Amino acid sequence: MMLIPTHHFRDIERKPAYLRPEERIPPPYPGPAGAMWFIRDGCGIACAIATWFLVLYAEFVVLFVMLIPSRDYVYSIINGILFNLLAFLALASHCRAMLTDPGAVPKGNATKEFIESLQLKPGQVVYKCPKCCSIKPDRAHHCSVCKRCIRKMDHHCPWVNNCVGENNQKYFVLFTMYIALISLHALIMVGFHFLHCFEEDWTNLLQAYGLPRKAAADAQLSLLAKQQPLKVSPAECSYFSPPTTVILLILLCFEGLLFLIFTSVMFGTQVHSICTDETGIERLKRKHQPREHQGSWEAVQETFGGDFSLNWFNPFSGPCHPELLNDGGWVRQAASASDHTETTEETTEERLQERKSEDSAEVTDE
Repeated sequence: MMLIPTHHFRDIERKPAYLRPEERIPPPYPGPAGAMWFIRDGCGIACAIATWFLVLYAEFVVLFVMLIPSRDYVYSIINGILFNLLAFLALASHCRAMLTDPGAVPKGNATKEFIESLQLKPGQVVYKCPKCCSIKPDRAHHCSVCKRCIRKMDHHCPWVNNCVGENNQKYFVLFTMYIALISLHALIMVGFHFLHCFEEDWTNLLQAYGLPRKAAADAQLSLLAKQQPLKVSPAECSYFSPPTTVILLILLCFEGLLFLIFTSVMFGTQVHSICTDETGIERLKRKHQPREHQGSWEAVQETFGGDFSLNWFNPFSGPCHPELLNDGGWVRQAASASDHTETTEETTEERLQERKSEDSAEVTDE
């Protein structure tokens, strides 16, 4: 990893000439409505494509291996509509989680002019991220993949190629929930498919392809039956050969079981984080910073967008719009000495003393 000299960040703060005058005051938060957000990360893009491929593979097996060849049209129609609806909601939630700004802090707003405009009082400090030259509000963390500070960042998920933060946590929760549901639905349908089709249609298919079962081979067939060609029922349980069908269903079972476990755990973890108003990073670091914790129900309402309704499960309905940050939103109380020891490697006591003597505002790297 390339190291950047520490004096480079001080020069950026003292000489904000690289910013245009209109950018010296941070733009309003959140960003403009409808603005596109996409992270150009090779690993994340590959994982997002793999996610779509796996969902479409499950769609193919469910439709063309199990439902369309089925003789029970009511069973096929009901399960086909349900599975396709859940798959559509899962992919829609994935797109919203991937293409929604998770709550990025305006980049490069840690200028001397803006810090002086905050008019810090004794005991107040602003925390500056030395990596993206941004003032970090409370509960914001820097993501090395997005290269931005994200408000209420929980973690960076490569499967959605984005951070899970204040603005897109609802979509990520819905994505994990719908993936878990279609995985469970697919596993149930595979079980019914084996139970209803193995003894009837698959026996005929095996005999038609010259692979009779042992019981059929040992049975004494009449001469007339031997001379007549074996006929396969037009209403088969699959349009594919038995070996191909078995392989497709086994792969679907493995995929469904794996994603059911993984997404169920992620869904439970996210719901716990929302109810406790504590992100994954905060839970790992256990920073007991003095801040007001919301109640469980208030935090859930803020994440999913108001009072309980069907919009909670709608990926096209957003969460409660976060309030715009005023000057007080950028300012925090000075941390204790024990908290300063937990900051990043760029923060040292010598640099802090030097910064205090050079700048009129008290700025701490975090």
